[in-house]
Amino acid sequence: MTAFRLARIISRPMTDRNQELVTPEGLEKLQQELSYLTEVRRKEVADRIRQAREFGDISENSEYDDAKTEQGLLERRIGEIQRRIRNAKVVDPSAADTDAVDLGTRVTLRVVGSKKKGNERTFQIVGANESDPTNGKLSHASPVGRAVLRRKVGDKVTVSTPRGSTEYEIVNVEVAS
Repeated sequence: MTAFRLARIISRPMTDRNQELVTPEGLEKLQQELSYLTEVRRKEVADRIRQAREFGDISENSEYDDAKTEQGLLERRIGEIQRRIRNAKVVDPSAADTDAVDLGTRVTLRVVGSKKKGNERTFQIVGANESDPTNGKLSHASPVGRAVLRRKVGDKVTVSTPRGSTEYEIVNVEVAS
């Protein structure tokens, strides 16, 4: 295999995988969490380590071991958030085209064959790490999100899930506020 072909195979997936699509709200949440972890939690954990050291011999000090473990987990989380912010591609919902479902739009779906209002659900399409279906935020990478992406009002899509296939009709697409 040539080096060029190998580089092409490796680089494309790595580029896609490293970039994270987020809404401005999602980026704001990441920045708030990073600020809290670095300004508040780091100090709390450092205080726990300092207090545990005061107990004496750290080689047999479970308080110290627990605090150091917590520090490691905290630093790992801080690093993960910093990476996500660095690789974030912010998608502005106000710039979304309401002709079709896209990241940042709100889409209303109805189960095909059902006229009941209760069989309609409205979701905002968000980045994968912002997903919260119980609060109406659906990942663009979820089965339903992938099925409706780039589709228009009136289109019907079939979504395969572990519970079986369901056919939905796109009833409305609007810019999420």
